[in-house]
Amino acid sequence: MPAWAADRSPRRALTGALAAALTLAVGGAAAQQTGFGADLELVDQTVLRVCADPSNLPLSNEAGEGYENKLAELIAAKLGREGVTYAYFPQGVGFVRNTLRAFQCDVIMGFAQGNELVQSTNPYFRTAYALVVPQSSPLADVTSLSDPRLADARLGVVAGTPPATTLARNGLIGKARPYQLMVDTRIDHPIEDMFADMEAGEIDGALAWGPMAGWYAEQADPPHVVIPLVHEDGGPRMTYRITMGVRPSDQEWKRTLNRVIRENQDEINAILLDFGVPLLDEHDQPITGSAD
Repeated sequence: MPAWAADRSPRRALTGALAAALTLAVGGAAAQQTGFGADLELVDQTVLRVCADPSNLPLSNEAGEGYENKLAELIAAKLGREGVTYAYFPQGVGFVRNTLRAFQCDVIMGFAQGNELVQSTNPYFRTAYALVVPQSSPLADVTSLSDPRLADARLGVVAGTPPATTLARNGLIGKARPYQLMVDTRIDHPIEDMFADMEAGEIDGALAWGPMAGWYAEQADPPHVVIPLVHEDGGPRMTYRITMGVRPSDQEWKRTLNRVIRENQDEINAILLDFGVPLLDEHDQPITGSAD
């Protein structure tokens, strides 16, 4: 999908020009705290306006219970904002268009680095897709999807994600149980369903995005084993750096967020670890405490 910055339609250009003129006319009320370029950025200076999914734990929900909600509260406090407001929309097709691009909010708290739909800040954590199995499972010490012991395993996987491709490469997709990727999270919860199926013994393991894997694994009693998929030989990448997403035009806002991330990495890590997110350093080693 082309970057939003590449949209050069006359209507878009006119809208941008009018918005910039309006900002100057009101005396820079929405200006950033530093830099002349910030005077042209429509970023609210009173509250932190966040784009979020209304029902996507452990990331976010309307009750403010997700780690992205907690991160937003931290960022707002560090910036001296009066609080956090949200533009909620299911994080699927149309999410960026209906929130950040529509100027309903100023930041998406979690976005993969390099995704061209937004301008990314510096990454504030790195994680991977993971295999989750019960502690008592004979698969608890598996480290790769190429392990021969998985040949007869019934694994749950979200269709269209990197682990699904790797299962196919290893001849394991035939016994896998697929779960939907693009859903309205206010109605459907395929990840929750997958972990419920594992609890019921219908599948032997669950393949999920790291934050989901870690959080659901911790809900089990006893907690399940989380195996980040960092030892795959070839195939699609499993590890991703996660950033905050802003509009391509908001250069000063990006720099402000980069500063907050840099100065508060330990507190950010603490929030993520509290939600069970399997944090990885650049050498794929687990991060279990404060940043060095």
